[in-house]
Amino acid sequence: MENTATVDILNVTVIEPRLKHPTIFDRFDQLQGGEAFIIHNDHDPKPLYYQLLGERGNIFKWEYLEQGSEVWEVLITKLNLEDGDTVGELVAKDFRKAQVFKKYGIDFCCGGKKSVKQVCEEKGLDPNKVEQELNALPDTSTSNQTDYASWDLSFLADYIVNVHHKYVREAIPALYEYTSKIARVHGKRHPELFDIARHFANVASELESHMPKEERVLFPFIKQLGEAKKSNVKLDKPAFGSIQNPINMMEMEHEVAGNDMEAIRELSANYTLPEDACATYTVAFKKLQEFEDDLHRHIHLENNILFPKAVALEKEVIL
Repeated sequence: MENTATVDILNVTVIEPRLKHPTIFDRFDQLQGGEAFIIHNDHDPKPLYYQLLGERGNIFKWEYLEQGSEVWEVLITKLNLEDGDTVGELVAKDFRKAQVFKKYGIDFCCGGKKSVKQVCEEKGLDPNKVEQELNALPDTSTSNQTDYASWDLSFLADYIVNVHHKYVREAIPALYEYTSKIARVHGKRHPELFDIARHFANVASELESHMPKEERVLFPFIKQLGEAKKSNVKLDKPAFGSIQNPINMMEMEHEVAGNDMEAIRELSANYTLPEDACATYTVAFKKLQEFEDDLHRHIHLENNILFPKAVALEKEVIL
């Protein structure tokens, strides 16, 4: 954590309620990369976190300095994006790099807009060591990895729906049953299973409401942009203003689901089975890990490939 002695403090408790969030957003927008301020509040400002993420994107660091029943202080730092590829861009170019990031607990999906140096500083990792492992991967020209970044956006959107959305819908009912059952049967000896079941229920609920929004609104508009580009025609601005607005919302919802899956991984000690694990316990953890791996690739394809390319395409075809 950085030295906060000289960081400005914004006392939110003295601001008129309707002006609180606009004032905080205005203060944040005035920051230069690397600068920060502290908000002082009388309750947990977590809703602000999600609003800031939704409206500004993943361009800030959020650190609790004090979490109490009466006093809450959060250090908000605007990220100073450095030259070079972000974590997400590196994985977009070579998905094998995701294994290196996963090894070190580096989020390449929801947190993929940060540089390797930034995420290493946040996690206390040696960036040189991480870079060495990334560079040690064999020449990508000799691998059989799928070049998702070269795909037509309409095809990529359909692929996400037909592969990843389909997988999620098919996996959720069984995982509901497995996580509920092992909590019921083994919860007395392993109370963390109740929290695992709760976090998975949150993930399922989030994704079940999230995917239809992509399928009915965002993905069709991306396809419309692609058709306009091919036909060399211009489109009027959509009702939601810019594609960046629904994208920000989708990325925020990705982060919520990702946080719950991260909590499951931590509670399960990276899906480590206890000695008394039964067959259902074993299958539940195997399927949870499989679900998380699929979700990482799913969110990566959207956050790091589909969405940035759609934003660039919109600039070409919107009047």
